[in-house]
Amino acid sequence: MSRRLAGAGLWLQVALGLAVSSAPLWGAPMAKPDVIALMAMGFRKKQAAAPEPPPLHATQPPALTIPVEPLGFTPPGSFYLGMRYTMVSLDFLDENHLLFTFRVPGLIHRDPKAADASSQERQIRAVVLRLPEGSVQAETVWTLHDRARYLWMLPDGHFLLRDQDNIQVGDATLQLKPFLHFPGPVQWVEMDPERKYVVTGSTEPPTTASKAGDVPSPGTAAAQVVDDESNRDPEPDLILRILRRDTGKVMLVSHVRTAVHLPINSEGYLETLRGRGTSWVLNLNYFTGGSKVLGSVESVCSPMIDFLSLREFLVTGCGSSGEPRLVAMSTTGRRLWDQPASGSAVWPLLVTSPDGLRLARETLLSNHSVNASAPLGTEDIKGQDVQVFDAVTGKVALRAQALPIFDAGGNVAISPSNQKVAIVRAQGIQVFDLPAAPAQLEDQEKQTGR
Repeated sequence: MSRRLAGAGLWLQVALGLAVSSAPLWGAPMAKPDVIALMAMGFRKKQAAAPEPPPLHATQPPALTIPVEPLGFTPPGSFYLGMRYTMVSLDFLDENHLLFTFRVPGLIHRDPKAADASSQERQIRAVVLRLPEGSVQAETVWTLHDRARYLWMLPDGHFLLRDQDNIQVGDATLQLKPFLHFPGPVQWVEMDPERKYVVTGSTEPPTTASKAGDVPSPGTAAAQVVDDESNRDPEPDLILRILRRDTGKVMLVSHVRTAVHLPINSEGYLETLRGRGTSWVLNLNYFTGGSKVLGSVESVCSPMIDFLSLREFLVTGCGSSGEPRLVAMSTTGRRLWDQPASGSAVWPLLVTSPDGLRLARETLLSNHSVNASAPLGTEDIKGQDVQVFDAVTGKVALRAQALPIFDAGGNVAISPSNQKVAIVRAQGIQVFDLPAAPAQLEDQEKQTGR
């Protein structure tokens, strides 16, 4: 029996002086059908041709493969497809070490006194693998209490681990140290490309009392909220914060009603303001005050924005027929590249190299265009496509299928040098060697005199 899959979360605009275009994250409530289709980036006004399938074999052979079965990894059942649970994470600690974490099946102790919390409890095995031989350098098991994303990489081989109301810091030894404690469970985490700021969303109903050591909500950092009209909840209980990672200082706090994607770099946040017709103005607001219009893009849907580096960001919008379109721009307003993406590729996820010179875009491939009248079912998903782009030129440096399919991602990583890409596929972790990516924007603009 097939299952029909729910779409992404509700749209919300958070005004930080002006309205910030937001995009849904994992764990958000179900959206209206038209928004589901657009956010899945599979909407079509016209019947589309079948998408080009990804190669069964990667466009180049891997330099090495690390078998994952000896590590204790087993592929998740097809039952989980479409639930968007985070089942794995794969990251480079440095050029010669991978951090691979994954859910391990088994019996979980249930505490009758804490049924709600224990019902989501799971065991996550973490292993540090040395390249190229794939030997295990460190290992441990973490007990976590929900099924959303739990790990984010930091510079210098460190990482953040989220569980309930705590965020901890770990390293290659897999030892954890306290970092931030919140008055309520943390629902999502994001960071700027340079990892100077941490964006968090936590569930904190008005009745929740703060304790000593909790992350505060200073009134001096409060921001105005503009609610999505489709949301009727009169009492928002999610708190969005921007914090400095080095000090934990709260730079901004806002009450929101659903998960919000806030595109930031270390200088400010980027908002989309609706212009005439299908035009959207891109406005960068600086943390130090003031703002700058970077240009505009055409899109029939509200575009999603992701910073790839301090100076470059990617806009994912919709063309005239609703087809997804990728536009890369610099913060000087320069348009770097512009190209369409398959309309039958849904739930796009981005992974960037630490230097921002390469990005991996992975999508689920459906056998039809997805819209309100043609929703996505488990039997419609035919693969998970991974395309690795040079960020400055848009050239595809590598294309492959990820297998098994993880619809919440976590199965692709790019090394600090941007010259290695690791993908979970073919019963192993395959590592591909790539040539160096093109020069950074600043170097190119100096060479061309721009």
